[in-house]
Amino acid sequence: MSTKQTIQPLGKRVLVQPDELEQVTKGGLVLPPSASDDKRPATGIVLTLGIGKRKGEDIKFDVKVGDKIYFKKYSPEEIEVEGKKYFLLDTDDILAILK
Repeated sequence: MSTKQTIQPLGKRVLVQPDELEQVTKGGLVLPPSASDDKRPATGIVLTLGIGKRKGEDIKFDVKVGDKIYFKKYSPEEIEVEGKKYFLLDTDDILAILK
């Protein structure tokens, strides 16, 4: 089942697949992202745009599906669907498109 079909962000929100963060110790041990609270991804790929309407007005998105973006680190809502983690975030929290 496709994530695009199971999650439809509302309003001006976007669904983002966060980049994986791995930390490697000097000894070569790989620490998963959950092992360190201060390490939370702030980049990801836009998977789905919101419905583009709020209170009857159309919303213009500055990003499109497939864009790699940089966003405020602690602003997105983390959700899990079929064992995978995604972020839902407001377009106001997107700081840049990475090229």
